[in-house]
Amino acid sequence: MNCKSFYGTRQHTSLALVPENSQDSDGELSDDDPIEDPDFQPNFADDSDESYFDVSMEEDAPSTSRSTQLSRKKSKKRKRTLKTVPLEEAEDTLYPYSFSVPKKDARRIWKHEDIEELQVPAASFEPPEALQSPFQYFKMLFTDEMIDHIAYHTNLYSAQELGDTIKTSPKEIEDFLSILLFMGVFNFPSLEDYWHHESRFSVIADIMPKKRFQLLRRFIHFNDNQQCNNSGDRFNKIRPLFDMLREQCLQIPSTYKHSVDEVMVAYKGTRAGNLRQYIANKPHKWGFKLFCRASSSGIIHDLLLYQGASTFFNTTLSEEEQMLPLGAKVVTTLCKTITQPRLSVVFCDNYFTSFKLVKYLDTSLGVKCIGTVRPNRTGGATLMTDKELTKKGRGAFDYKAAEGVIAVKWFDNKCVNLLSNAVGVMPLSTVKRWSKESKAKISIPCPSLIHAYNEHMGGIDLSDMLVHLYKTPAKSTRWYLPLFGYVLDLCITNSWLVYKRECGQLNQKPISLKRFRLAVAHSLKQVNNSPPPSKKRHITRPSQPQPDVRYDSCGHWPLHCDKRGRCSYCPKGVSRWKCQKCNVFLIKTQSKPINAGYHKNQN
Repeated sequence: MNCKSFYGTRQHTSLALVPENSQDSDGELSDDDPIEDPDFQPNFADDSDESYFDVSMEEDAPSTSRSTQLSRKKSKKRKRTLKTVPLEEAEDTLYPYSFSVPKKDARRIWKHEDIEELQVPAASFEPPEALQSPFQYFKMLFTDEMIDHIAYHTNLYSAQELGDTIKTSPKEIEDFLSILLFMGVFNFPSLEDYWHHESRFSVIADIMPKKRFQLLRRFIHFNDNQQCNNSGDRFNKIRPLFDMLREQCLQIPSTYKHSVDEVMVAYKGTRAGNLRQYIANKPHKWGFKLFCRASSSGIIHDLLLYQGASTFFNTTLSEEEQMLPLGAKVVTTLCKTITQPRLSVVFCDNYFTSFKLVKYLDTSLGVKCIGTVRPNRTGGATLMTDKELTKKGRGAFDYKAAEGVIAVKWFDNKCVNLLSNAVGVMPLSTVKRWSKESKAKISIPCPSLIHAYNEHMGGIDLSDMLVHLYKTPAKSTRWYLPLFGYVLDLCITNSWLVYKRECGQLNQKPISLKRFRLAVAHSLKQVNNSPPPSKKRHITRPSQPQPDVRYDSCGHWPLHCDKRGRCSYCPKGVSRWKCQKCNVFLIKTQSKPINAGYHKNQN
């Protein structure tokens, strides 16, 4: 059968080349072999089991002469035959491997269409009967259990280090916390300045002596070191405090719109190893990284400490979740604690967002997602290039949708990509931008999901800003103290935001965050504080002036006091006088004039 007649029946049979003699060696097709099928493209392989072609060569009778044998090998003709094989057999044996592997997202069809907007109900909270005190709001987050925990482990750690406890109590821990809250508002260059006689700040210095404060700060602890040395948790020294805080934050009622972002707790030391992270575009570039979920009002409801590969050591993840990248794992873990996921929308930036995340949140949890996305994570959306979109001018956008997810590229100052399955492009809104050409603000079109993202994404940034307004001083070689300071500041910020929300429900004007923090500090100092036993009151004498002032012999005129009294350095019958300049008491006898030298000596 010739080749032409074989290809005429190609719809019923398939083509395979088989050797005429099984003992032949490999070779190539000669130029004389006719191949008329233009679709036939043979793939030559090695002489293995997967070889599509076996080349046969005829062997002549063995010769005793080596030269005769070599000449005969050169004149050998390579013969090949075409054999008709059934199509079913050829599909199984002839081509065991596929010629082309389909590309990722090749089957996803993107169409130029919009998606329906999810109707998210407005959050409604039951108004309280009356406002509570700032101290009561603070105790909702920083509970008595946490204070007892700190007191117990501080005594335990001091006993392990010193052989005896420092005998602290929950009430003394409250005094310690009140000092830290005051220090966040009244910032001095160093901690010793609050007690120094030249800069003494009585609001803090009267609560606790300096040495006692330094002792508490030296031994304050939050976990037992002997039980957590072999733990896989790298934040074991501070973990119990964060777990108790997280439990209280989850009880705060939230809205249906959440944002997920990262928070940096500043720390420049080297004692924490690679727990300390570096992020170039943050105000505090060095520190500990936390992932938080917050509402648009700034209240943080859930948080997760980042510690590398063991971040999810105490979290149960399914096999599908374990295959997700880090950002998707973080968002999925934080969204599992949302109380009503079917009505909720989560907003995140391009560090977290991907097409896989948007689809997985919808299918597994029922949570919708809107977020900026990097161009290589859009799921293969065929959007216009940045250059093409820039030529159309500011406000131009392009969008494609597939599987209920819309990908949008919008040109503002530069091109930005977004993914969403909650809000689409329509209805369009406008935003004001400065135009260099007209030297005035102009209105440019803005898709609907851009407006929703800008409105609800800033919850964590708002909380971070409030925390840094009055920040607890926590510089120390012990790496866990900055995290403790963040816990204290976050409790103040969250409790003030809850208080502010309830003030709005009752149509009352809230106090500022500074006044709220000071009110909590005063309450911590005074609550459950029994009056001290009666003893002689210590009167702080005025500080001694500098020698340059004391001995300049200029302007130290005596000032007679309106209230007569006794001078501790003078005998009876001596009246009391005060220097107008250096505020030092002078003495003057009834019969002798003022003696300036006596003034110097007495001081």
